[in-house]
Amino acid sequence: MRYFILLSFFGLFACTGTQPASKSTPRLNFQEITTFTFASSIRAVQCIDANTVWWAGSNGLVGHTEDGGLTWQVDTLRHGGKALHFRSIAVTESATFVLSIESPALLYKTSDKGKTWNLVYQEDHAAAFYDALKFWNEREGIAMGDPTDGCLSILLTQDGGNSWQKVPCSQLPVAVAGEAAFAASNSNIALWGDHAWVVTGGAKARILHTADKGRSWTVTQSPLKEGGQMTGIYTVDFRDDLHGIIFGGDWNDQPSNVKNKAVTSDGGKSWQLLAEGAGPGYRSWVGYFPYRGGEDILAVGIPGISVSNDGGKSWQDVSTASWYAASFTDNGDACWLAGNNKLGKVLR
Repeated sequence: MRYFILLSFFGLFACTGTQPASKSTPRLNFQEITTFTFASSIRAVQCIDANTVWWAGSNGLVGHTEDGGLTWQVDTLRHGGKALHFRSIAVTESATFVLSIESPALLYKTSDKGKTWNLVYQEDHAAAFYDALKFWNEREGIAMGDPTDGCLSILLTQDGGNSWQKVPCSQLPVAVAGEAAFAASNSNIALWGDHAWVVTGGAKARILHTADKGRSWTVTQSPLKEGGQMTGIYTVDFRDDLHGIIFGGDWNDQPSNVKNKAVTSDGGKSWQLLAEGAGPGYRSWVGYFPYRGGEDILAVGIPGISVSNDGGKSWQDVSTASWYAASFTDNGDACWLAGNNKLGKVLR
């Protein structure tokens, strides 16, 4: 196995104007997006603050900046002479992790900001395909992927990501034939406290839930569109242990805004459809703004960027630019966007 070739990039950027919103938007200014270009389709991004962000994408590229994008370190990870494709990333205080799609599934860890990368998990199952990666804290993390052997793939770590264990199917809900997940934005998992919610699509659009960091699981049916190869839930977020949102739709019918978004107020036991026949259609990433009590919501996707100021009852489009995923700083002073061959930075 060969680990990586280190590249050094300087961010190429230009301000991108967007169409003005019809209503007042949250404090972040989505009319001015500073864009940085890379030769990678980027679907995984995690920002630490306005100046520090990590991302992972196609062609084996993993990058980060600590000066707001003035300079970049970009690594190329290879295995067996081939560049890998990443759609999952997680950053803790002491390490960064990236997880490749397809078989063999390869999970790498760096504790020195990319100077060295160590392979901490490998899965050679022919059906292995991982979609998302998150950490509850410095030591405990979770990854999810498509079904193997009759259940979704769930990985857990309790030692800071040095070792990972796959949850046996005997401890997980049985997957329905044709049920899987979409590696669209690294947001198939939402965490809060000891909870995790994992979302699926395809034949079934369901939510798996654990209240004890993966030791036990339940499953709930969602009201989102299902039954097609590209239908279902693409993304999930929770603002506390009770209030959450799921978003998705149909990749093959992206304008459709019927049965593509829903909220819960009871921790995911039940879900209520949002803005039926109104608001945005397909979106691949959704998240609550980290201020104003959870009423402000951001949704991004190939058709553009949309914002709700009332918990999802109504929406406004703030950009027609195409993006896959987003990540907020904890205090809400910045948002980084991930897209095809680009990253975007949004400030107040």
